[in-house]
Amino acid sequence: MEPSRRRRGARRLWTAALAALALPLAMLSTSSTPAQAAALQCSVDYKTNDWGSGFTADLTLTNRGTDPINGWTLTYSYAGNQKLSGGWNGSWSQSGQRITVTNASYNGTVAAGAAVGTGAQFTYSGTNAAPTDFAVNGTTCAGAHQPPVTVLTSPAAGAVYTQGDAVPLAATAAAADGATIGKIEFYDDTTLLGTDTTAPYTLSAAGLAVGSHSLVAKAYDSLGASASSTPVGITVASGPAVVASANQLAVQQGKTGTYSLKLSTQPSANVTVTTARTTGNTGLTVTGGASLVFTPSNWNTAQNVTLTANASGTGAATFESTAIGHAKASVTATEIAGAKAYDARFLDLYGKITNPANGYFSPEGIPYHSVETLIVEAPDQGHETTSEAYSYLLWLQAMYGKITGDWTKFNGAWDIMEKYMIPTHADQPTNSFYNASKPATYAPELDTPNEYPAKLDTGVSVGSDPIAAELKSAYGTDDVYGMHWLQDVDNTYGYGNAPGKCEAGPADTGPSYINTFQRGAQESVWETVPQPTCDAFKYGGTNGYLDLFTGDASYAKQWKFTNAPDADARVVQAAYWADVWAKAQGKGSDVSAAVGKAAKMGDYLRYAMYDKYFKKIGNCVGPTACAAGTGKDASHYLLSWYYAWGGATDTSAGWAWRIGSSHTHGGYQNPLAAYALSSYADLKPKSATGQADWAKSLTRQLEFYRWLQSSEGAIAGGATNSWAGRYATPPAGTSTFYGMYYDQQPVYHDPPSNQWFGFQAWSMERVAEYYQQTGNASAKAVLDKWVDWALSKTTINPDGTFRIPSTLQWSGQPDTWNASSPGANTGLHVTVADYTDDVGVAAAYAKTLTYYAARSGDTEAKTTAKALLDGMWAHDQDALGIAVPETRADYNRFDDGVYVPSTFSGKMPNGDTINASSTFASLRSFYKNDPAWSKIQSYLAGGAAPVFTYHRFWAQADIALAMGSYAELLE
Repeated sequence: MEPSRRRRGARRLWTAALAALALPLAMLSTSSTPAQAAALQCSVDYKTNDWGSGFTADLTLTNRGTDPINGWTLTYSYAGNQKLSGGWNGSWSQSGQRITVTNASYNGTVAAGAAVGTGAQFTYSGTNAAPTDFAVNGTTCAGAHQPPVTVLTSPAAGAVYTQGDAVPLAATAAAADGATIGKIEFYDDTTLLGTDTTAPYTLSAAGLAVGSHSLVAKAYDSLGASASSTPVGITVASGPAVVASANQLAVQQGKTGTYSLKLSTQPSANVTVTTARTTGNTGLTVTGGASLVFTPSNWNTAQNVTLTANASGTGAATFESTAIGHAKASVTATEIAGAKAYDARFLDLYGKITNPANGYFSPEGIPYHSVETLIVEAPDQGHETTSEAYSYLLWLQAMYGKITGDWTKFNGAWDIMEKYMIPTHADQPTNSFYNASKPATYAPELDTPNEYPAKLDTGVSVGSDPIAAELKSAYGTDDVYGMHWLQDVDNTYGYGNAPGKCEAGPADTGPSYINTFQRGAQESVWETVPQPTCDAFKYGGTNGYLDLFTGDASYAKQWKFTNAPDADARVVQAAYWADVWAKAQGKGSDVSAAVGKAAKMGDYLRYAMYDKYFKKIGNCVGPTACAAGTGKDASHYLLSWYYAWGGATDTSAGWAWRIGSSHTHGGYQNPLAAYALSSYADLKPKSATGQADWAKSLTRQLEFYRWLQSSEGAIAGGATNSWAGRYATPPAGTSTFYGMYYDQQPVYHDPPSNQWFGFQAWSMERVAEYYQQTGNASAKAVLDKWVDWALSKTTINPDGTFRIPSTLQWSGQPDTWNASSPGANTGLHVTVADYTDDVGVAAAYAKTLTYYAARSGDTEAKTTAKALLDGMWAHDQDALGIAVPETRADYNRFDDGVYVPSTFSGKMPNGDTINASSTFASLRSFYKNDPAWSKIQSYLAGGAAPVFTYHRFWAQADIALAMGSYAELLE
């Protein structure tokens, strides 16, 4: 069976337009008049980040014509003394006041409707007026019309209203380029509440249900542009309530902290609110505002509560504010050491993330991929989630436990993950039929989606599974204990594959397991057909969705799950830190149950160490020629891209299968998890060989990093035991790692899987944690070189803003691995194609530098980590967290066709048609009801590439964790 593939949830901007190849009608004519190309049409967006004596300029060139631009030169002029320092994503030069930018080798073609970004840094004095004379290949470009600026001014973020009371909404909007505002729409998440066409723009929203609400205002201007406000989170209570201004508060030792209270609704008489500590750290006491009186006239005026910390205490305490006839308000205050400003930052951001009104979580407590719904990357909608998000939730709650001493939140996060993201026995009911001597039937991976379905081939031998029996012996079950990777949290698609259910349908509420990627390395998110993990043929075609992917004579109703090994490894990583930190507090028993389950998860995670079909590792060429494995000879001992398992739904005549993955990526490795599972007693797996396998994996991972390290220091792609996913013959001269072939872009190619700097930061952070804990020399050697390279490519501007690498380009290959005498990789090189201020990636990078500096004493690493954290804290905060605007030129692909064989016809649960004419958007008609949809409509109609400010859960968690890590190790 072919498992789902996944894309990272954190990629920023990928311009990957596909130009149609068609024969012009003029070329079929007998006329001697040559065919004329359409005139070039273009627009240029110009944005700066200015600190007074210098600035960075980011330019987005959009092709507004009907023909591709094949090679471009962009020119414009400044009116002042701006002087070019250097540029990226193109070749920059300056002559007097005139700037010339020529495309790079990789971005010269700009398809019709597509865009490309480039940028540079300048110095100047005096004024810094924006240029206006943009031209491409000599053709003057129009300045792109800027969308209106929209602000929701009422209600206030965090406000609490009583059920039945109207919520007053108000917004302001300003149009650009001489346009006027035509109307403002008000939304509750994606539900339209009402519209106002005249200023002042207001709406009285009655009838909002009890619970959390994310409110948005969306303005439309007279030139057809629109833009949404930053969401504002509020809560509707079932009755009158006491409202606190925050749910988290940090108080330094020997000092005070304050928060405010008010009432949610006007009372008919005076109300006395009493505040007292109910549980926790006795070093925190109420010293002001213990009793506050709210009257019918001042009920909505904030009054302060003051907490005072003693000189030596630490940890959290809960303070409750109560009043007769009112729901109480609860605030968690944490006493921190006097110098721990970064712990205070952690708690501040943690409070924003966990505030129900801010929209990071579903009613069940599941973290969404992002607060915003219109986002397409690894998940194809923001209120889906990934196992990655669950793993970050556990890590976030582990850090919270370290700072506050409260481990109930960590244990609660584990319970949520186990309940909703680890398939239950009812979800995988036929594992008892699994035959470890014949794990699965071979099907080749093909290059492009239009080559699917892939035929199953029983003539290709597969190896035996050497760990199934020992896992059953250790845990007394045939079921697999690992997370599935993708979940439709709000059941937006309507499959209704909630835990324990199979295609319950659109009426079902709560989370639903889904799959997407399934058809080869070239299949991007824009080319996927979403499908349920349990396919009972209720939706899709005659055989559900199965005959889109594999070719078989007949089909049984079946279930299937795919695991993302990096996420499960991150769970082990989080459990390791929870155990270390809890033990330091004398509270190891508080987390012991969850830590034991993490060891179990790590035991099953070994399936990611095996070739997809359990064939022998090394020089594996030809599906039939490559020998079947007979045990551990099928293990490469690395964390591959996935493992997957599935089976029939018929519990009386069932069957089941399991597969590993032949493709290994440098960005997925986790030596800290391997160390914990092999050398840390509390995480030792129960199976007979689990601990030994992870010990070997730890050594192998460190060798893998060394083998993939470029001459400059960055880590290249990875390796595969199955070239092209079908044991094909690799190009002559391809270097090898224990017989596995070097692959610059393992697993997916659209875009190439190792272009994103985030993989570097994520993976090296794990190496740095392992190094900080052990001082391992091999880890240090890799980090020494990587950190030097990364620091050389990092710019901290005078105003504290920053630029870090974004897109990487690779050339050459590593030397064939020789463990006794590793090569220098003088033929393997990396260049930085462009730079970014992505705050999530910057946080992971800052953590890497923090852990490295803590063990090595490297001063530059320490100061750069601090500068990155201080820069985002000072410049990028908003009501929901820390985020920066992103231009999404790749959203021109909403209209991309999705390959569906002409013989297939079916329906999505909401009635969307699945056939040869399907597009990404036509399979997801729910997007047309999204408040941000008009941005996409405008872009597809020739408007500017849309700009979004996203609050991804993983990124917010990583930023908070970076603050906590810096406080622990360097503050």
